[in-house]
Amino acid sequence: MRTTIAPLTPLEISSGLIFGFTPPEPLPPPAQAGTPIEALERAILPALLRPPCLVSFSGGRDSSTILAVAVRLARREGLELPVPATNRFPLAEGSDESLWQERVIVHLGLTEWLRLEFTDELDIVGPVAMRTLRKHGPRTPFNAHFHTPLFEEALGGSLITGIGGDEALGVQRWARATGVLAGKVRPRPRDVLSVGLAAAPSPLRRAVLARRDTPIVLPWLRPNAQQEVWSRWVATVASQPLRWQGRFAWYRRLRYIRLGLETLDLLARDYRTDVRHPFVDAGFAAAIAALPREDRFLGRTAAMRELFGDLLPQDVTTRRSKSTYDLAFWTSHSRRIVEGWDGNTVDPELVDSEALREEWSKPNPDSRSLLLLQQVALAAESAPGDLPEAVGSLA
Repeated sequence: MRTTIAPLTPLEISSGLIFGFTPPEPLPPPAQAGTPIEALERAILPALLRPPCLVSFSGGRDSSTILAVAVRLARREGLELPVPATNRFPLAEGSDESLWQERVIVHLGLTEWLRLEFTDELDIVGPVAMRTLRKHGPRTPFNAHFHTPLFEEALGGSLITGIGGDEALGVQRWARATGVLAGKVRPRPRDVLSVGLAAAPSPLRRAVLARRDTPIVLPWLRPNAQQEVWSRWVATVASQPLRWQGRFAWYRRLRYIRLGLETLDLLARDYRTDVRHPFVDAGFAAAIAALPREDRFLGRTAAMRELFGDLLPQDVTTRRSKSTYDLAFWTSHSRRIVEGWDGNTVDPELVDSEALREEWSKPNPDSRSLLLLQQVALAAESAPGDLPEAVGSLA
């Protein structure tokens, strides 16, 4: 992948939300797709052929599935086994997935497992993040530097992620209507409305969703910016296709997905590492789109059970809990930048600096405000004399 997508706009940086789509890319013909697992294997094989091959492994369903497919494929083909690679944050509440991770590692019979422990090094304006920011500026996702230590370990080899699993396998906006139309959900009187809305033209969908859904509230945005964010968000949601086959080309075009992959590709190049994201692979999307009607799923747990039920323990494929790494990214480095911030270096037409300061005074601020903090940190480095001495230690 090469840099071809337009950079983040001021509104995207200010809201932490990425809008719109990239140009359409046709999926491979159904005849070439094979089964979803076969498609994943095709996407994973190039990484296994470029050792050392690491799998970014959190213990969640996405990374566990990718690891399980990669391990089975490597054993079958007589290749070097992939190495699960895990970032751990003992001081970050809510990030501990050790029990789930160990459950998967034991089930797969793996003996090699790379575990890296961090305190504040991966703060969003900490030393690792700032190296990326100096070179590439603010990019999405704001926490892409999370993978930098893994790229370092995979130097000259490959890294596989589970990115895109939520989008490919998660609950879709029109899932209820799809289930009713497919005869998989018992109809209720109200379903007349949900099916009608799902089948309506996109402009009508936008009008209804804008009026009916709960607006996104980002209190640091000016009213006009807030309204523009909501309008663009509704337009994105309303554009999701109702037809099964159309959904999978649609999610691969989401701008936030493509920009995120582009960011990771940029970081990986610094370490001569090939990074792969099988859940976003065109072949996998085509394989899911080509599933016969009776094999189509309505929700995430059903997808895991029907597609990957023989790869992992049932309690792993059906789990609903999910860890959070928010407090790993908001530590002493972030608080130091906030303390030295004079309220400038944000767009005053989009952002209320006092409301933003109030957000950043919270123990765990809204993660959608963190691209702004990275912008502030970059500006702070250009005028180090105006900042507390500790900020200069981020290099």
